[in-house]
Amino acid sequence: MAHKNLMKLLDTLKNNQPSKQLNYAIPDLWNHVNYPKEKTIPLQNGEVLVDPYAFHIHVIEHLILKKKRTAFDASKSLDQNQQRSSKGNWVKQAVMYSSLIRTSSAWDHDRKGSLDDNNMSGLKDTGTFVKTIALLPHLLRLSVNTLYLLPISKYSTYDKKGDLGSPYAVANFTELDDNLKDPMTKDTMTLDEEFAALVEACHLLGMRVVIDIIPRTNAVDSDLIRNHPEWFYWVKADEPYKTPTVKGIPNTTYPASEHMDKVFNDQDIKRHLDLFDHNPKSKDPDLWKKIKNRKNILDATKQHYNLTIAKAFSDYINDTQPPWSDVTFFRLYLDHPEATKNYLDDASRPPYILYDTIKANKYPGKLPNMPLWNLIADVIPSYQRRFGIDGARIDMGHALPKPLLDLIMEKARAVDEGFAFIAEELNPAYAKQSKDLGYNMIIGNGFFMTPRIAEGKAHTHYYTARDLALPSFACSETHDTPRIASREGKETTARLLTILNMFTPGSVPFINAGQEVFEVQPMNLGLDASDNDLYHLDESDPYYKKLALFDKVALHYMNPRRHELPNILAFIKPIRQNYRHAIMNKKAFVPFETDYNQFVGYAFKKKNSTLLVFANLNPYYDYTTHLDISELGNTKCVGKLVFSTHEHPRNFTQFIDENTLDIHLGNGEIKLVEF
Repeated sequence: MAHKNLMKLLDTLKNNQPSKQLNYAIPDLWNHVNYPKEKTIPLQNGEVLVDPYAFHIHVIEHLILKKKRTAFDASKSLDQNQQRSSKGNWVKQAVMYSSLIRTSSAWDHDRKGSLDDNNMSGLKDTGTFVKTIALLPHLLRLSVNTLYLLPISKYSTYDKKGDLGSPYAVANFTELDDNLKDPMTKDTMTLDEEFAALVEACHLLGMRVVIDIIPRTNAVDSDLIRNHPEWFYWVKADEPYKTPTVKGIPNTTYPASEHMDKVFNDQDIKRHLDLFDHNPKSKDPDLWKKIKNRKNILDATKQHYNLTIAKAFSDYINDTQPPWSDVTFFRLYLDHPEATKNYLDDASRPPYILYDTIKANKYPGKLPNMPLWNLIADVIPSYQRRFGIDGARIDMGHALPKPLLDLIMEKARAVDEGFAFIAEELNPAYAKQSKDLGYNMIIGNGFFMTPRIAEGKAHTHYYTARDLALPSFACSETHDTPRIASREGKETTARLLTILNMFTPGSVPFINAGQEVFEVQPMNLGLDASDNDLYHLDESDPYYKKLALFDKVALHYMNPRRHELPNILAFIKPIRQNYRHAIMNKKAFVPFETDYNQFVGYAFKKKNSTLLVFANLNPYYDYTTHLDISELGNTKCVGKLVFSTHEHPRNFTQFIDENTLDIHLGNGEIKLVEF
């Protein structure tokens, strides 16, 4: 059967459904599948009581399985179901939704006041693959056609951050995170089958699935250590380990070649290098056989060898970040970097972590660790063969040696020629380089530019995004940044930019889970953030000072304005759909400039119609301007205001003359006018 895992899930839920009604609350935003009103109990705070089994059965039967597709195999990628490959360029028509499953489908279902792994109904309050299926109708309303999943692999809790630890501390590439298993299926379904059911559900709805792959790092107690200790970097366990500093070099400096002489002659660097030692197996192979299967491998190596895994740190010189306590770098080469080996006082020095070995793309060795490379390169094909995923973002791909990156892409595209790759490239200047490397798009810097309205950076971004060699994310926040609703202008700015990002020329709209309900608490403080961003919630809030990347957190789905953005995005969905190709076509773009750097105006031209987009980025003050539209060509046209954040659709009659428009925009208003 083309969607056998989804059908198995449906049968399992029916068979496991208890005879009594369970006390199971969900946010009303999750209930967009015409679930019978007589089966729900609305609560005063906006939650809805449902039977969890019956609700998920209803979602599968009445939304997903109604999407009848001829000769369609939902277990394969959407590209594999088409007659010809898109070469991964399907991303140009994507609208992506970023989800950390354990958070975005989490809810205090038994209203006990905490997120429990085993709540009063014997179910999970934290997110699962199965519960995410119930969120798909909500995502469809937001115009989403691509589910972008933050890491779903088995991760480590050794030296963990927060309550739960980071999903980026991957302990095993190909095993899924067991915490995402749903108790509703009991032992009838495996975790792999549940994820496969989610992917099949997405594909039946015409939604692609993209995952996050982290090939450069692994958990400090990675499953690979036991059989391959030589793939890692080891340090003396009884000496303090910290990020080294180099005198005479400014903070956060790129590790360019001209800095290496100063780096390797610095006393703190010499201290750092002296911490490293050869792997324990090479020092005493017989002892290693005895201890390698101990429950905690790092405790064993500390006890018997006085050795432990070296923790990772930033590849920028004098970065102020401390070492990343839960992850380490892979030893990608079996020799020292060719460009810096002459700086070492002893050629037989143990393998070490430093700016050169971290930046293996810039400082490669001559002896690639091919068994490790082949394992890394088979991670994505493993997910393709088992689940039919459609694409992947390569975490820290910029630091991988090009031959390894080529191998990763070749193996994935041998399985699926239409597989898409997203580069973790934040600098638009390197879009062409990313394209040459084989990527289909980059993350870009929209998250940095668009919130900086008063500085004019948002204005610059919306007019120049189309000029890149690859599309970038049209986004104002990511899982690593502050929330846009916590920035200057708060919810007014968040509403405006979320809508405007749907019409950013040459860009791919990107919604970070929670953005649609004006979430203010960040998931991480990794980019463009400060410690102050920890404190956006009231102290009485259960998620005060919590970060979803490390802690048990649920999104604030009960925000009083929670329906506003979903309703707007649902309304403008057909408008964007009608102009989706023009948005990506540089020749269809006509800009309108004024001398006010908080105004954005441009048009997308089609054969028989044109969409004009006007936005006042200022969240506090109105703006009025006159625009010359003679460049549009046909000046004898009928206009209609098809959408505004401030007024209802109407005929558009603000003409000074046949070539000039009189445009008035309220504070933070966006207008869509169609001719």
